[in-house]
Amino acid sequence: MTNKEQEIHQIVEKQRSWFLTGATLNLNSRIEALNRLKTCILQQKANIHEALSKDLGKSSFESYMCETGLVLSEITYMLKHIRRFAREKTVPTPLAQFHSRSYQKPSPYGVVLIMSPWNYPFLLALDPLIDAIAAGNTVVLKPSAYSPCTSQVIHSIISQCFEEKQAAVVTGGRAENTCLLHQHFDYIFFTGSQAVGKEVMTHAAAHLTPVTLELGGKSPCVIERTANLRLAARRIVFGKFLNCGQTCVAPDYIYCDQSVKERLIKELQKQIKRQFGKNPLKNQNYGKIINEKHFQRLTGLIESSKIVWGGGSDCQALKIEPTLMDHTAFSDPVMQEEIFGPILPILTFSSLDEAICRINSLPHPLALYIFTSDSRAAKKITAHCGFGGGCINDTVIHLATSQMGFGGFGESGMGAYHGKEGFETFSHKKSMVDKKTWLDLPMRYQPYRKLYQKLITLFLK
Repeated sequence: MTNKEQEIHQIVEKQRSWFLTGATLNLNSRIEALNRLKTCILQQKANIHEALSKDLGKSSFESYMCETGLVLSEITYMLKHIRRFAREKTVPTPLAQFHSRSYQKPSPYGVVLIMSPWNYPFLLALDPLIDAIAAGNTVVLKPSAYSPCTSQVIHSIISQCFEEKQAAVVTGGRAENTCLLHQHFDYIFFTGSQAVGKEVMTHAAAHLTPVTLELGGKSPCVIERTANLRLAARRIVFGKFLNCGQTCVAPDYIYCDQSVKERLIKELQKQIKRQFGKNPLKNQNYGKIINEKHFQRLTGLIESSKIVWGGGSDCQALKIEPTLMDHTAFSDPVMQEEIFGPILPILTFSSLDEAICRINSLPHPLALYIFTSDSRAAKKITAHCGFGGGCINDTVIHLATSQMGFGGFGESGMGAYHGKEGFETFSHKKSMVDKKTWLDLPMRYQPYRKLYQKLITLFLK
C-alpha cells in the first residue's frame, strides 16, 4: 500500500469511526457546520472567483451567478428546512396492527464519497456536500484535477470549516480516483462522464454501495414552428455559450422545424454578436476551454464548410468562438458525442412526431428544451420524450433552484439532488412500527383457528 493509499484509507476509517459514535445525528451540530461553511464561503468569495478565473476564465459576475451564489442559496434553503426534512413522519397503521404507531425515520448512510467535475468545480463539489452534511453523513470530497486552483480553494475552505473526521478533501488525479473507488463507502455521488460513471458503478457493486450518477448526453433544443424566434435565440445563446458550452445541461444541438430554420439562424447570429461582441475571443467575460486536449477535440469537430457563424479560435488562450453549424446530419462527427463546448449544430425536422421519434431513438439526454407558443406541442414533447429535466421556452435555468430535484435519466444518470431531494438522496428511510405492550391480539399465533381466519380475512382485504 502506497503512502497515498494509506492516507486515504485512514481518512475513511477515521470518518467511519466518528460516524458510528452517533455524533452526526445531532441536528444542531449539522446546522452549526452549515453556518460555518456559509460564513467561510462569504469570506473567501474573492479567492473562489479568482480560482475560477484561472481555471476556466470565468468572470466574477458569472462565477457568482452560476457557482458561488447557487451554493450560498443551497445552504440558505437547507438551513431553513433541515429540521422539517429530518423529522420522523407518522404514517397510517393497518387495523391488523392495532395498537401501534407506524413512522418513517430519515437516517444518514454513513461515509459518503463525492466526486465532482471541472466544469462547475465549486458548485458541483459543494452542493452535494451541503446535502450530505445536512442529512448527517461524513464526506470525502474528490474534486477534479483539471481545475486545480478551485480544488485548492475548496481544500482550504473545507479544512477551515470541518475536522477531517467529518469532511475531508482528497486532491489528485486518476490514481487517487482509483484508490478511492477501492474503499468501502456507504454512498457514492459522482458527477462526470458516462464512461467514468460506468467505472464508478462497477466499483460500487463490489460493496453493493448505492450511487447517484450525474452524467450528460446530447441535450436537444427543439424549435417548434410557433416559437418566438427572437426570444428563443436570446435564451439559447445564453444557455449554450455560458461557460463556453462546458455545461452538462447546455443545449447540445438545435432541432428545428424546417419552416423556421433560416429565420432562427439570423436571430442566433444577431444574439451572438449582441451578447459577445464582434470579436468574442477578445471578450474578457467570455471564458476559455479547460485544457489543450479538450480544445483540440472541439476544434476537430468544427467543419468549416458548415459554419454559419464563428469557427475562429485562439490556441494560446484556449478560446473558441461561439460557432453555429448548419446542414448538419445525425451521422456527422459532431453528433456522435456530447460536444461540451461552444459549437451548436442545427438540424431540422418536418413534423413534431418525427422529432419525438428521433429523440427517443437516441440515448436519454440529461436535459430537453422546447420553444413553442403552442401549449399542446409543449405537453406532447415533454410527455413522450425521455429526459432528466428541462425548460419550456428557456434553457438551463431548471437546475438553479433548490425547490426541485436535479438529475439524469437512463444514460444521462440516476438519482437527483438539490434541496429536499438532496437531503433524501443522502438519507435512507427506516420504516418503523412502535407496537404497544398493553394489548396483544392472539390471531396471528398458532394454533390457528377458524375465528382467527375470519378476522384475518376481515382485516386484510
